Amino acid sequence: MNRAELQRYLDTLLDVGGFKDYCPNGLQVEGRVEVRRIVCGVTASQALLDAAVAKGADAVLVHHGYFWRGEEGRITGMRKRRLATLLNNDINLFAYHLPLDAHAELGNNAQLGKLMGWQADGRFGEQELGWTGSLPHETSLTALARQAAARLGREPLVLGDVDRLVRRVAWCTGGAQGYFEQAIATGVDCFVSGEVSEQTTHLARESGVAYLAVGHHASERYGVQALGRHLAETFGIEAEFVEVDNPV
Repeated sequence: MNRAELQRYLDTLLDVGGFKDYCPNGLQVEGRVEVRRIVCGVTASQALLDAAVAKGADAVLVHHGYFWRGEEGRITGMRKRRLATLLNNDINLFAYHLPLDAHAELGNNAQLGKLMGWQADGRFGEQELGWTGSLPHETSLTALARQAAARLGREPLVLGDVDRLVRRVAWCTGGAQGYFEQAIATGVDCFVSGEVSEQTTHLARESGVAYLAVGHHASERYGVQALGRHLAETFGIEAEFVEVDNPV
């Protein structure tokens, strides 16, 4: 597939122009014109780039790319090595941050809800990134945490009464602990996100709404996988997800 055609398709599919973000979305580093093989991953780390080179990829597709607002702008050290790997091997880098979180079918939140079996019924928060929904059956916070651990492959941090019954849940993948108060206002029993902050503990205790921190990386593996599968099915492109473990 031609690189420009792929970029236009992805930018349109994910409605890039509809989001205010902290980084550029879309093609971040230009490589070869023809794209036949894509390596997908959560973050464009050196380990993922090395895997892409080893697999003969024409493009890397990630959720966390480069050029974040406020970060160091000089191309030295780690940044030089990463960019050199892409440029020396003529590999394209495509990155989609908030647009991939929010997509109604392929996004991180949609895919996490699908994985957990939650019935989505609403959106909340800035740019409507947060989701709300119902569990198939009322369950205890302990049981919900066990289910999350089994499906995401790591133990979540649990804040709140472990015996609390949970029927309605709100969720937003990644570092969305700042959405907790807005989630509470929707009337849910529990909020699920990737990360947690010191003040989150007090908010959970004093509001009575439970909080599960299931891991930033763990909660954001599924959108880019779904997007890769979509490209493979739609265009016949080879798309392989490479897991680079991250305990956060």
